[in-house]
Amino acid sequence: MHQDMDQEITGFHAHIYYRPETKPAAKAVREQLGAMFDVTLGRWHDKPVGPHPISMYQVAFATEEFEKVVPWLMLNRQGLDILVHPETGHDLEDHRDHALWLGQKLKLNLEMFEAA
Repeated sequence: MHQDMDQEITGFHAHIYYRPETKPAAKAVREQLGAMFDVTLGRWHDKPVGPHPISMYQVAFATEEFEKVVPWLMLNRQGLDILVHPETGHDLEDHRDHALWLGQKLKLNLEMFEAA
C-alpha cells in the first residue's frame, strides 16, 4: 500500500467509548479534558453512530495539542477505550491505518467509508 508522504494532518479526534456502567467515568474524563486543554467537546452519542460500535463522544483538537492531550489520556482514561486518529481528509485511512488505540481496539464499521 502506497502512503502519501505529503498528507497533511489538520487536527486530531479522540473518540471516548463508554457503556451505561462506565458513563460516569466518561463524564469525569470529559470534564477534565474540557477544563485542562484547548479541545472541542462533541455531543454524547448513547447509541452507535457512524463507524463507532458503541456509545461515545468525540474530542477534537489541533495538532499542537496532541503532545498534551494524548499523554494525559494515556494516564487518565479511567479504563475507557479510546480511539485517536488524525484528520487528513481520508476518513477510511484515518480510522483504519493511522489510528492509535488506548485500551481495547474495538471493531469499527468501516464499510461506510469504503463505499464513499
